[in-house]
This record gives sequence, structure tokens and C-alpha cells, in this order.
Amino acid sequence: MPDLTVDIETWPIEGEFVISRGSKREARVVVATLTDGTHQGRGECVPYARYGETPEVVHEAIWKMSDAVAHGMTREKLATHMPAGAARNAIDCALWDLEAKQSGRSIKDLAGLERWEAVTSAYTISLGPSEEMAARAKWAGRLPLLKLKLGGGEDAARMRAVRSAVPTARLIVDANESWQIGELEALLAVAAEVGVELVEQPLPAGDDRALGEIERSVPVCADESLHTSRDVADLADRYDVVNIKLDKAGGLTEALRVAESAKTQGMRIMVGCMVGTSLAMAPAVVVAQSAEWVDLDGPLLLARDRVPGLHFDDTTVSPPTPDVWG
Repeated sequence: MPDLTVDIETWPIEGEFVISRGSKREARVVVATLTDGTHQGRGECVPYARYGETPEVVHEAIWKMSDAVAHGMTREKLATHMPAGAARNAIDCALWDLEAKQSGRSIKDLAGLERWEAVTSAYTISLGPSEEMAARAKWAGRLPLLKLKLGGGEDAARMRAVRSAVPTARLIVDANESWQIGELEALLAVAAEVGVELVEQPLPAGDDRALGEIERSVPVCADESLHTSRDVADLADRYDVVNIKLDKAGGLTEALRVAESAKTQGMRIMVGCMVGTSLAMAPAVVVAQSAEWVDLDGPLLLARDRVPGLHFDDTTVSPPTPDVWG
């Protein structure tokens, strides 16, 4: 039975990453490693302060599962012993990786995938004054898909300034719960005006019923409002898309269930990430095989990535090789 070890790692961010809730210059991640004496499986998670997670709290939660894992905890049983969140994600992904290594089977086969191809990720433009965001967007304008972090207030000016700077780029935006109900329709109209394809989580989770009472001029995506497959049906009346993040879902196992639930509800799929290394992105590439929008640029926002890491060609990311994960 595998032994479990846990480590907290710090990875510097290139410059500063800014969203409506704050900024940071480093990514602190937690890595769970399972070893059976011959094979090793790893999973990386990124604790999310929005849900009260810290690296130290997540480290402790993972460590408390050592005995259960050593006695043969499966991915299916894991979901009944731990709540969804970063800690469960790290263990779940480590179990997938270990199973692939032990069996000699590819992650494509283990997950039952038909498609196993490179996917094109969005590239994130951090929140800032409209002229600064426009300048950064122009610098990244050769990339096919840009994601703008918004934060209320001057968001109409931000969207218009970026579109002026990059007339042909595909754009999606992420408000991170920062819009007010009274400005919702006007800001969605601006998003439609400048050709935004998708608006992520405009209203606060738990206060988003207004989305079901208006005609949405741009598809709206649930991010903070969505965690697990149990949430999907309740969101179908007010969201068009779900953003699946493994750190929210509690691992690849549940993320795949979310994707299936979304398809059942007729909702479209986005796969997203926190700012982490290639080890965190690799399992999400599995989910990305069925996603319409992909946002797995975490390693591109770091000053350096894990070695070996995923192969990026600009923002097109190839599936992981076994030495990375799976």
C-alpha cells in the first residue's frame, strides 16, 4: 500500500497577478506524493483563500489521510471521506497518477477518452486601469484567446479599450463576482458590443438569481457558484456554461462527473485553473478534451515552471507525458 508525503512549495509569479479580490506575486501550492516502493504518483493543488483554504490547512488535511491511503483508499471512497476542495484534489490526482504508473496504462485509457489532443488555452490579462490592460492585451495580441480579469467600476471602459487594442482577438472576461445587479444588463450589453464570447461569474455566488430573470446577451459561466456535480442542475436556469476547476471539484474524478452533469443539462463546458505549475494543469487537460473554452495558462504566468513540465506552443498545451503526470 502506498505511503503518502506532503510538501508546500512556492513558485514566483512573473510580475503580479491581480483580480478583483486582490493580488499576489507567488503561487503557494501543495503536492501530495504516493509511493508504493516502485512507482510514484503525484497531485498538486492550489489552496483558495476564497474558501478559507491556506497551504498549511490543506497540508494538514492531506496528512490526516495518510493511514486511510496506506490501507487502500480508492478514488471513489476518497469522496466520502473528504469534502470537495484543494486537499482532496491533490490526493485524487495522485491516485490517478499512481494507477497509471502501476498499470502501465495511459491516462487517456484510464479516463476512457476518445480524444487526446493539444488544446488552446486562454491567456490571462490581469485587472488594472483600462489603458494598462489594453497595452498588455496588445502585447499578447498574437495569441488566439485572451481572458480579461474585471473588477467592477470601469469595466465597460476596460472591455472597450482592450477591444480597440486587439480588434481580431477572441475575448472572454472574468468578473470574479464583482458586478452589481443594477449594472448587470448594461455590462453584458457592452460585452456583446465588443464581441466578448463569455462572461464568467459576474454576480456573487449565492446572489446570482437575477441571471435567470434577464435575457443574457452573452453566454454566462458559473465559476464560484459551481463546485461539484450536485450543483449543476440548480444552476441550469441562470448559467449557460460551467467552469470546472479541479481544486473546487476536489479532483479529476469529480471534475469528470461535473462535465457529464453539465452535458445532461445542456450546458457548455469551460475548464479553468488556479495559478500553479504544470503538475496542477496536467489532470485538467483530461477535462479539457471535452471543453469549449480552456483556461490552463497557470504555468505561463509563473517566472518558471516545474521540470519536466507540460509542453506549451504559445498557449497551445499538449497532453501530459508520463514523466509529468499520468
